[in-house]
Amino acid sequence: MKNAVTDLKPTRIRFRILAFIFISVVINYMDRSNISVAASAISNELHLTSVQLGLIFSAFGWTYAALQIPGGILVDRFGPRLLYSLSLILWSAATLLQGIMKGFAGLFGFRLAIGAFEAPAYPANNRIVTSWFPDNERASAIAVYTSGQFLGLAFLTPALAAIEHFAGWRGLFIITGSIGIIWGLIWYFVYRDPIKHSATNKAELDYIEKGGGLINRAAAKNSGASPFAWHNLREVFIHRKLWGIYIGQFAVNSTLWFFLTWFPTYLVKYRGLNLLTSGFLASVPFLAAFAGLLLSGFLSDFLIKKRVSVGIARKSPVIIGLLLSVSIVGANYVNSTALIIFFMTVAFFGNGFASITWVFVSTLAPKHLIGLTGGVFNFIGGLASIIVPIVIGFLSRGGSFTRSLIFIAVVAFIGACSYIFLVGKVERIEPEQEKAS
Repeated sequence: MKNAVTDLKPTRIRFRILAFIFISVVINYMDRSNISVAASAISNELHLTSVQLGLIFSAFGWTYAALQIPGGILVDRFGPRLLYSLSLILWSAATLLQGIMKGFAGLFGFRLAIGAFEAPAYPANNRIVTSWFPDNERASAIAVYTSGQFLGLAFLTPALAAIEHFAGWRGLFIITGSIGIIWGLIWYFVYRDPIKHSATNKAELDYIEKGGGLINRAAAKNSGASPFAWHNLREVFIHRKLWGIYIGQFAVNSTLWFFLTWFPTYLVKYRGLNLLTSGFLASVPFLAAFAGLLLSGFLSDFLIKKRVSVGIARKSPVIIGLLLSVSIVGANYVNSTALIIFFMTVAFFGNGFASITWVFVSTLAPKHLIGLTGGVFNFIGGLASIIVPIVIGFLSRGGSFTRSLIFIAVVAFIGACSYIFLVGKVERIEPEQEKAS
């Protein structure tokens, strides 16, 4: 039992939990991106057509987007300890099993499985941060764990390429899948909610709760799972301010998925750079996005601590970031490689600067529907992973990428407008049933 002296000073276990989420996000994106590293070798060995390879690339997005809402419901019902462990282990097992596949059908099926099993991950991340962090630290926490996706994309790709070089594409899947399985087991044995964590003292719990963190003290005393009700699903679709963040997330993810899919091809095919040069230059915008995200999160929390209004502190970085992303269209009007990369870097820096959007799920969602709201939020954002690559492919027919960059810029501008005109006052939504009672 903790003594009174120890309880006077808050423990800082929440930052240890944040480090665990960061590692989970890096593993998450490692298992999304390893297929792109292995693609050439897979195509050559299994004699896949470009159409088949494209279908394998897209398979993840279909199930990932489709299962965001069920994933959010599961997070609310079962909590992040068990669900995240199962999610990690199952998507990592599917990753590993790709290494023994001998044809298109098996690879396609396991990519579908990875998307399905990763679906609860980001709603769970948000649920954890909402429970462990007070309001004035939450944007920083979200920025730190979300930065794992940009840091992973910038630095893991060379490491994955080295593994593929020495162990082959099958070895790449087996090694990366094994890492995730081990981490899933570690997560189960180490993670606990704040009220159940043996290392947290009363001072830290009070600090989190008084600052707006939902440590769920009452829920911790009642181990029963919350049943799903259909009116909850209606609740997360009827509020204008939630639609504002849903549309905004689609806009943020649209720029992201341009960089995840078409950006290298744009540099090589449409701008005439060689593969080695484009590979080096492609890392620059990712590093800028990483810096933009961290800057945004810490700036937003700094403004909160300085008692700037929540609306300005939280919405301004997102709006500014989305407007900066509009600058991607500037690449249409320059021919210099340096200027092309400059506009791409500014746009992706803006994308990173806008990527603290999960803080609005924590701040706006009804307390008992944070997981479900996060699921809808990530579902609509995830649609960009399906729609944007297809639309760009259609718009770039005929050898010109001009319309594609205009499309990305327009979507980013619409996202900024959604935060300006739809989100309104930043405050938690009171469920309609509670208003009526």
